[in-house]
Amino acid sequence: MRRRDFISILGGAAATWPAVAHANRVYRVGYLSAPSRESVQRTLEAFLRRLRELGWVEGVNLTVEYRWADGDIARLPQLAAELVQNNVDLIVAPSTSAVVAAKNATGRIPIVMVFPAEPVELGLVTSLSRPGGNITGTSFTAGAGYAGKVLETLKEAVGDIRKVGALGSLAEPSFRSQLTELDAAAASLGIQVQDFNVSSSDELDGIFSKLAPQQIDALLIISSSALMPHRRKLAELATRGRLPIIASLREFPEAGALLSYGVNMSDFVRRAAVYVDKILRGAQPADLAVEQPTRYELVINLKTAKALGVTISPLVLARADEVIE
Repeated sequence: MRRRDFISILGGAAATWPAVAHANRVYRVGYLSAPSRESVQRTLEAFLRRLRELGWVEGVNLTVEYRWADGDIARLPQLAAELVQNNVDLIVAPSTSAVVAAKNATGRIPIVMVFPAEPVELGLVTSLSRPGGNITGTSFTAGAGYAGKVLETLKEAVGDIRKVGALGSLAEPSFRSQLTELDAAAASLGIQVQDFNVSSSDELDGIFSKLAPQQIDALLIISSSALMPHRRKLAELATRGRLPIIASLREFPEAGALLSYGVNMSDFVRRAAVYVDKILRGAQPADLAVEQPTRYELVINLKTAKALGVTISPLVLARADEVIE
């Protein structure tokens, strides 16, 4: 056998070593999600695909216990408690509300957070560089000011807006702090922000009936995890009311909202899979620094812009990472 062939075979075998090394034990991972499975299917598939690349395969050396709140954040504490009672080896919590529920349920089981805003301010970790407890993972924001940047992007894209409705859930721990950021940014932009609490999809029709009388010009989605399952209904109601929507996740413009400015969930959840891999191999969450985004993507739905009668600024269009036509 030629040396090169031997090295190729050896390299191929090495790729299977992680699975073989852990084949004598099946690890149990809890997946605690605020939205529904359908609403985050692409993200979930990206997460599982990355785990497989790292040697963790469902049904071989990994079992995933899923808990879906279907947009009802109030259910998360009970779902988190179920995972703790089932004594899972690790909990993945892809939203601020899910991380808080998991933290309140256990100080023992490692937790990998995905997309929480302000993890230090909320007391989820001691610091980003040295989390210090049983929680680590990725953060949705790269620091204070993100919510204001979303509002600024909306104004740059749409132009003349004076009053923006901020839709979110008071059950989401970071809702109030993001509103404070929005108010500060709005003052400098000459915009007034009116917040609307959305507890369930049943409230959306009633909320939208209040927007015109209050002279709302556009909408900004704050609690994306709670509203993800209802993004199509949101887009339909907004189009009917000729209201531009900006959200933090690309799934909203893909469902018919006008635009989004934020991290790519599928890309970032792959980073969370790396944390899962490290912890299952023995690393301590306290020693794994929290990762922040280094860039945000801008996605614009031009079909929706046409339906709304909105002309997107050419400068904003030129900055877009993706344009849906």
